[in-house]
Amino acid sequence: MLNDRARILLKFLVERYIEDGQPVGSRTLSKHTGLNLSPASIRNIMADLEEGGYIASPHTSAGRIPTPRGYRLFVDTLLTVKPLEKGQVRQIESTLAPNDPQRLVSAASHLLAELTAYAGVVLTPKRRNQGLRQIEFLALSDKRILLIMVTAEGEVQNRVIVTDKPYEPNQLVRAANYFNQHFAGLSFEQVQPRLAGELAELKSDISRLMEMVVVAGNEAFSGAGKEYVLSGERNLLGAPELSANMSRLRELFGLFEQKTELMQLLDVSHAANGVQLFIGAESGVAPLDECSVIAAPYEVDGEMVGTLGVIGPTRMAYERAIPIVDITARLLSNALSSH
Repeated sequence: MLNDRARILLKFLVERYIEDGQPVGSRTLSKHTGLNLSPASIRNIMADLEEGGYIASPHTSAGRIPTPRGYRLFVDTLLTVKPLEKGQVRQIESTLAPNDPQRLVSAASHLLAELTAYAGVVLTPKRRNQGLRQIEFLALSDKRILLIMVTAEGEVQNRVIVTDKPYEPNQLVRAANYFNQHFAGLSFEQVQPRLAGELAELKSDISRLMEMVVVAGNEAFSGAGKEYVLSGERNLLGAPELSANMSRLRELFGLFEQKTELMQLLDVSHAANGVQLFIGAESGVAPLDECSVIAAPYEVDGEMVGTLGVIGPTRMAYERAIPIVDITARLLSNALSSH
């Protein structure tokens, strides 16, 4: 645990570094923190903070900069979040007026990028659980089967299943008939627990096929095909901490193109309650090691359906970005629920 003097010094150092991007020296801290401590005393406290992993010294300067651990302590216990100005709230409300849902998602992404000057990202809404009308099988080859799924609303999804053994046409017909007779009108999420209890009653030649149907159906209808809308990536080129390392910057933009890891991170935030922060390596995604992600889930009619947030350098204006993400999530929820 840090004492009060160390916390005051760390808070000032982080705020000063976020403001101007320059390492902060003991002389600056002595002048501006109001602690009435000598530079020598401040250097001692700085040494303790460095030993604790909260600050670090760049090779080219005698000053110190925050580490991800320092930012985490700052955000969790020292940060004073600034409420948004009424004009900014009105701007968000007017931009997210009820409209076409896909346009709302794009508007939210652009808005996050514009208001924060970072990259704005919105994971598109997860499809609601859809009831099934029927499934059909079409043999493509000995071990490749086309699964055709039709929802009660008439949406059609096709998935190719690769089986571990060939199935006869009469087995495929029997499996489809069994599924349609027992599970029509249910979503795949509802089918899964019921099927698990009935597998023992199924003939062994089709039980494995039925398991594969549930897996493929969940991927098709429970969000494996989710996308996200990303805006403001070019804002990150203006962050010296990121643009100074072109190799890492290429990895970051490769992450944006590849999508899977970032969507997994946003899915974690989807399950959270309120705003969630990932600072540096906390994300578990290597290209984001020098970035922070602020994310919050949004909902439709009380059901969490997606996540939005911003991606920027760890030297981020957290006191501004956090309320922007929070309010945008709330207002997007309102707009989508009103649609």
